[in-house]
Amino acid sequence: MVDPRTIEQLVEADKRSVMHPATAIADHLAQGPRIMEAGKGVYVSDIAGDRFLDGVGGLWCVNPGYGRAELGQAMADAAGALGYFHSFTGYSNRAQIELAEKIKALAGGAFSRVFFGSSGSDANDSLIKLIWYVNALRGKPGKRKIIARKQSYHGTTVATASLTGLPAFHRLFGLPIADILHTETPHHARYARPGETEAAYARRLAADVDATIVREGADTVAAFFAEPIIGAGGVIVPPEGYFQEIEKVCRKHEVLLVADEVVCGYGRLGTWFGHQHFGFTPDLMSTAKGLTSGYFPMSAALISEPVWRTLEDGAAEAGTFAHGFTYSGHPVGAAVALKNLEITERERVLENVQEVGPYLQAELRRRFADHPLVGEVRGVGLVAAVQMVADKTAYRLFDPKIKMAARVVAEGLDEGIILRSLATADAVAFSPALIITKAETDRLLDGFAKALDRANAGLTDAERGQAA
Repeated sequence: MVDPRTIEQLVEADKRSVMHPATAIADHLAQGPRIMEAGKGVYVSDIAGDRFLDGVGGLWCVNPGYGRAELGQAMADAAGALGYFHSFTGYSNRAQIELAEKIKALAGGAFSRVFFGSSGSDANDSLIKLIWYVNALRGKPGKRKIIARKQSYHGTTVATASLTGLPAFHRLFGLPIADILHTETPHHARYARPGETEAAYARRLAADVDATIVREGADTVAAFFAEPIIGAGGVIVPPEGYFQEIEKVCRKHEVLLVADEVVCGYGRLGTWFGHQHFGFTPDLMSTAKGLTSGYFPMSAALISEPVWRTLEDGAAEAGTFAHGFTYSGHPVGAAVALKNLEITERERVLENVQEVGPYLQAELRRRFADHPLVGEVRGVGLVAAVQMVADKTAYRLFDPKIKMAARVVAEGLDEGIILRSLATADAVAFSPALIITKAETDRLLDGFAKALDRANAGLTDAERGQAA
């Protein structure tokens, strides 16, 4: 049934009834929502009929593009056959079993079991609890502390928001909780010492993690969480050799290495998973987003064989694993994920990322590296960020109150493109659907160029002098 209300009535109803995630409440009440209605390929349209090239892929996730009828049909078929049944007390379904086997194969045999949930946040939350549970089974219940990085993003539950290294996710919530530690952001361009190579910087960062573990006591530190590329914190690519150095430290102290692949997983870097691109082996891995490409809320947490053996060996004494969700292993979600992965393989989507990704990265640098607002272009494959700066030479950011990246993103809407402002880094993010073509990439960058120039022209002299 078509909603007979006018656009204005729907806008007012939204403002009156919906609380939006990650939204400035005052701004939303003043401006109202942009109501999206349709999508096809890399384009989406709002309820007013305005069409946009989505340069963010929803929230880093709509890998095969919008309007995929095959995914809708897979959903309908699964809903018509079963619709729902839980996975508690050993119940299962065909799609869940096939999906677990498929994900393990894509990960190259590094993992033994898969635990399903509904979001990246709950996948990381589950891994935190699993880490504590495993160490209790090992007779080391005090080995609970978890290290993450400043600027990292791992979710918004109480535990995962604590793990997240962004102050806005802690302020006013009374977070982080106990046993969460944060080490330095691996951002060479901003934090390396003068003349320090990426390899030397990576060794220094790893030495800092090592010193943190020693200071806290290796018998109290359980895990190190890391996104292969820090996503919402600024699309920060680690320096050369970083994960190899971090992995050495983790092995030395029997600290579990956890890869948060919620953004990087399922092809965004041109490999199935980010840890494959960077050449390290995690003990645990969280995935979501690209698993179903956003068509169904689903996550998958992967468990390595050594960790699984601890769980299996302690099972008789521990009894029931007292953790899970109503929607774990949802048969409809699993069917959608299987079809999504089938499309990814059949259409050679990763090969497109390997071709168009380097083109996006090269064109961003060629066209914008010398722009007065641009301090740095970062990224790998089809994820990138353009850093806004008030002073290029000194790499000084704007005063956060200016919201420079948000201004650029707002100007982009007038050019028919959607980008994302990463507020905590004051950077503009790109993460388009993995099927984007070079021609569509050019269209996206043409719009970005105009938006960037207009935002620059709109700055006052006073604002240009307000650096952070």
